[in-house]
Amino acid sequence: MQTELKPKRIPYGIQGFEMLRNDNSYYVDKTMFIPEMENANKYFFIVRPRRFGKTLLLNMLKTYYDIKKKDIFDKMFSGLWIHDNPTENRNSYLVLHLNFAMVSGSIDDYRQSFDGYCDLMFKHFCKTYKEFYPEDAQEQLVKREYKAIEQLKYIVSEVVPDKKIYFFIDEYDNFTNNILSDYTQLGRYMDETHRTGYLRAFFNALKDGCQTSIERLFITGVSPVTLDDLTSGFNIGTNYSTDARFNELLGFTENDVREMVRYYDGFYHFQYSEDEIIETIRPWYDNYCFAEDAFGKTTMYNSDMILYFMDNLCSHNEFPKKIIDSNIRTDYAKLKMLIRKDREFKYEASIIQKLATDGQYIAPLNDHFPAEKITEKKNFVSLLYYFGMVSIGGLARGEVIFKIPNIVVREQLFEYLIENYEENDLKCDSWIVDEALSQMAFDGVWKPFFDYTADLLKKYAASRDKAKGESFVHGFTLAATCRSHVYFAHSEPDTSDGFPDLYLEPRTNLYHDLTHSYLIEFKYAKSDATETEITNKTAEGILQLEKYSKFGFVVEKSKKTTLHCLLVVYKGVEMVKCEQILEIKE
Repeated sequence: MQTELKPKRIPYGIQGFEMLRNDNSYYVDKTMFIPEMENANKYFFIVRPRRFGKTLLLNMLKTYYDIKKKDIFDKMFSGLWIHDNPTENRNSYLVLHLNFAMVSGSIDDYRQSFDGYCDLMFKHFCKTYKEFYPEDAQEQLVKREYKAIEQLKYIVSEVVPDKKIYFFIDEYDNFTNNILSDYTQLGRYMDETHRTGYLRAFFNALKDGCQTSIERLFITGVSPVTLDDLTSGFNIGTNYSTDARFNELLGFTENDVREMVRYYDGFYHFQYSEDEIIETIRPWYDNYCFAEDAFGKTTMYNSDMILYFMDNLCSHNEFPKKIIDSNIRTDYAKLKMLIRKDREFKYEASIIQKLATDGQYIAPLNDHFPAEKITEKKNFVSLLYYFGMVSIGGLARGEVIFKIPNIVVREQLFEYLIENYEENDLKCDSWIVDEALSQMAFDGVWKPFFDYTADLLKKYAASRDKAKGESFVHGFTLAATCRSHVYFAHSEPDTSDGFPDLYLEPRTNLYHDLTHSYLIEFKYAKSDATETEITNKTAEGILQLEKYSKFGFVVEKSKKTTLHCLLVVYKGVEMVKCEQILEIKE
């Protein structure tokens, strides 16, 4: 029973813990992880995809451990697990926080920005904890102005002996990710992060501080690349990114999401049931797993996506038509540098294409690798994992089955794939494609779309010496098809009975005049295939479509629409058949 007079604010976009608590915002409690984190290595590293709540977690820890915030402990933590189960280290540290997202600039001028930012933060730190430093601390920092390494050395050496520092670094890899997005700067990046490089020297000073007054260290980021480059030899820290104990540390579990839905339903009386809401958002936002040992137990929702959805649902009592929050889209520029080896699609085993067409990629999960080895396939798929573009979808032969976790990520990957095709001069007119997809959805006219994409592929192949294989053709067609915003595009559901290459599930809950759904089976033959081979593939495709059209999943999701079962056959890069095999009316 709801006892509050008005609902808590939905903290969409809020990263400050104290602001969140002061504004009476909804908070998914993560404080029960504090004892486990204290029992772990004192120098704690963790990376997660963007917008998974890393900064909010860090700010909560800062408030919990800050010696200056003892008097607000009850206000900030009342009602949370840790309030009734505090640890001995509560409010016992001097807290020093650096957010490297505040460091801007290119490889040529980042030092100035880095030194300037650290100068401000170090002076603020010594002012905040002035009673624990010599009276001339500010003067000493001024003498070392814009020399971050020297200032850091002063701070860790001059604090009074009985006080210790908890050092937090948020987005530690932000500026190096920006540098790495420019492939020509890799050499300069290596200079700065290895041997006597400036960034390397800063982390060496941090390591020295861990031997004296820095008692705990908490570092977050998006990928382990910079960590590997900067901290080689930093053997006092531990990377907990793939540790099952912390799989649920960031993001929301389904129980968290259900509890949130029930809470706000008590105020807004949603027109949808709890299960209807969960069934709608699960394929879009769920299915992240951050540890091999956690697979099959608990999956995680992207917390930012959930807050975006709930903010819209509470405001309008309707599901948002734009179910993808534009703020969560990965910065593709950071990925473009990483796939230079696949850029011209020399390899039939291009990882992006294989993920698009097969829905999975099997490889080991690497917890560290240097920048110069990013483009090696075994590292690149791990990098996609850390960016949140793939997740752990199973285990096989001692390796990880990486899968696209949800529709939001799938659409991002397909957008990236389309951009990559365009860079290789295989360009489609987005207006023509969107109009053709609209005709499919609302008029049941499907031939123009497949004719257009087939024509593009044929013209492209004719202008090149090199032949393109099945993955190339399939990947391009799938990517173009998945531009539609009125369908959920399914290409690899988990079923032992097989599934068509593409099922376009209609979003009839949002588009009430949407009356057509599609099962599409693609068949591919080599350019020198005989008529008999084409006939055999056609017959195989017909039998598969007849079988798939009876699947309970397809029957249920296609209600209220006419289901078109289409067979598309390619011979090389030439489409030789595009036929409707079945039409099942509602």
